[in-house]
Amino acid sequence: MKQPKEIIGWIGVLFILLAYTLTTFGIIQPHQLVYGFLNLFGDIGIIVSSYGKRDFQPVFLNVVWLIVATAGICKSLLG
Repeated sequence: MKQPKEIIGWIGVLFILLAYTLTTFGIIQPHQLVYGFLNLFGDIGIIVSSYGKRDFQPVFLNVVWLIVATAGICKSLLG
């Protein structure tokens, strides 16, 4: 049975892949909130999983992307 942190990580990966796929096929646009939130929650999932394994490269990468996703969400909300 998989650890809860690993499941959270896989869900995070699926959210990021979903955001990328939906954007690639023109179903959503990068400036839409759904895109930002899929990336935000995806980043959180990967951070939780990677940090639990002490694998800090994905943690660092996803913290940066989390900041970018948060900035994009703020931009979408403010105008």
